[in-house]
Amino acid sequence: MTFSIWGLLSVGPEGWGLALLSAAGVTVSAALCGFLLGGVLGIGGAFLKLSQWTGLRVVGQFYTTVFRGVPEILVVYLFYFGGSVVFTRVMNLGGWPGFYSLPAFVIGVIAVGIVSGAYQTEAFRSAYLRLDRGQIEAGASCGMPTMLLLRRIIAPQTLRFALPALGNIWQSALKETALLSVIGLTELLRQAGVAAGSTRQPLLFYAVAALMFLIIGRVTGLALKRMEYHLARPWRR
Repeated sequence: MTFSIWGLLSVGPEGWGLALLSAAGVTVSAALCGFLLGGVLGIGGAFLKLSQWTGLRVVGQFYTTVFRGVPEILVVYLFYFGGSVVFTRVMNLGGWPGFYSLPAFVIGVIAVGIVSGAYQTEAFRSAYLRLDRGQIEAGASCGMPTMLLLRRIIAPQTLRFALPALGNIWQSALKETALLSVIGLTELLRQAGVAAGSTRQPLLFYAVAALMFLIIGRVTGLALKRMEYHLARPWRR
């Protein structure tokens, strides 16, 4: 039994090890790209919710309310089917008839990114509200330009305060990639399902997939902890 298990998990021609590692790479890539897209959307969303203009605050509130309240699997389906319809219409209007669809990876990144961005919006907004306004006023009184003030004072401290929440959001984005199997993306869970069906060893391959998710989450979590420690160093006594 031990030999057969190692044979099934080997990287040789009869093993599934290489396919699982490749799928794990797709999982990490989709999660990372979605998380980075969510970071951009989160900064923009935080700007909207902190704006003095009521209309902008309403837009930011609408974004976070909708995408934090709708199940992630529905967001994936909406972008998978809706994205194909919109893309096809745009191409048809441009003179290219037929049906068009975006790659599953792109759709998955967009879906994960938009959901992640809704949560990152709140993380950045809360972190910004924790800033010491005295430091910002002192920098402005010293004649710091806005961009220098942002780079030296606002951005580093906002990221420092937001990082613990961002770590949790990253773990959620990593797990949400498992939902992308429903749109045909060969990520870790889908590849484990294919291997389980081919070998009739579902317990083995799903257990391996769970272990790989745990390892990826643990390693990336430690990296974020290290970043948090580094950013907090100037304020430690």
